[in-house]
Amino acid sequence: MVEVNPNLQLRAEVKNLSFSYSTEKKVLNSVSMPIYDTKVTALIGPSGCGKTTLLRCFNRMHDLYKVKEYQGEITLYPEQMNILSKDIDPIEVRMRIGMVFQKPNPFPKTIFENVVYGLRVRGVKKTSFIQERCEKALQQAGLWDEVKDRLNSSAQMLSGGQQQRLCIARALATEPEVLLLDEPTSALDPISTAHVEELIIELKKDVTIVIVTHNLHQAARVSDYTAFMYLGDLIEYGPTTKIFTNPADKRTESYITGRFG
Repeated sequence: MVEVNPNLQLRAEVKNLSFSYSTEKKVLNSVSMPIYDTKVTALIGPSGCGKTTLLRCFNRMHDLYKVKEYQGEITLYPEQMNILSKDIDPIEVRMRIGMVFQKPNPFPKTIFENVVYGLRVRGVKKTSFIQERCEKALQQAGLWDEVKDRLNSSAQMLSGGQQQRLCIARALATEPEVLLLDEPTSALDPISTAHVEELIIELKKDVTIVIVTHNLHQAARVSDYTAFMYLGDLIEYGPTTKIFTNPADKRTESYITGRFG
């Protein structure tokens, strides 16, 4: 059982979460772990271990499938709201918990309209507010100086690294409390990867981040806490330095040292 650190503020907490796409096979098996406020939590493990499935539970992405079953809770603080409850609107959850995917996926719109898309969906009409949020989000994503003179140009004209930072800006524009990153640098070159990693470290001052990564060096560089998953189970969770230097479970040690995975 993962113990919650009483000296840190919780932003979310996974409680006995199991998930399946059908009644036959569970993808997650009673996972429990804290997500601390303004910290980066990395989810690591071999392909098929359930880390992306867990990440997508946080903003109800699985609701897009007809057949799925949640058991357990994901509690969002401070109001202690179970975001998996059927009474909670998934759209509102996605405004509060933003997500950036593995491959950059800008919409076929201008840079400006990409960033403010979530605000439009929310029905925000005030032009000055929308412009302010666009500039702030692009600054947070480290992209403002590169695009401020071409906000009305197509987002698809940007480089791959710029497109991924644009997607981060789009997620930040609604001022989410949690930002989910699903292998955000796997499709990027080393220089763009370094930019995104620097950005993650800067962003955690304002937003809680959960990142799925296959890159163990990246997890060690950017995260404060690490969860190692295997076959749908949470094997070990703790401060990143401890997980990487003194893991408690032999399976964690074997994965980190490259013996499997």
